Amino acid sequence: MIKKFKDSNNGGTLIGVGTAIGVAVFAITNEPTWIAVGVAIGAAISWMKK
Repeated sequence: MIKKFKDSNNGGTLIGVGTAIGVAVFAITNEPTWIAVGVAIGAAISWMKK
């Protein structure tokens, strides 16, 4: 069975998107700080969406 979720834009998804952005910037610059910045941005966006 396929389950459809009412809110597919949950906090975990946004934190994952922020992490992916941070990893992409890390791949370009080789500075691991960008991963933490991406996680923080994703968390902030998910907190504001509620």
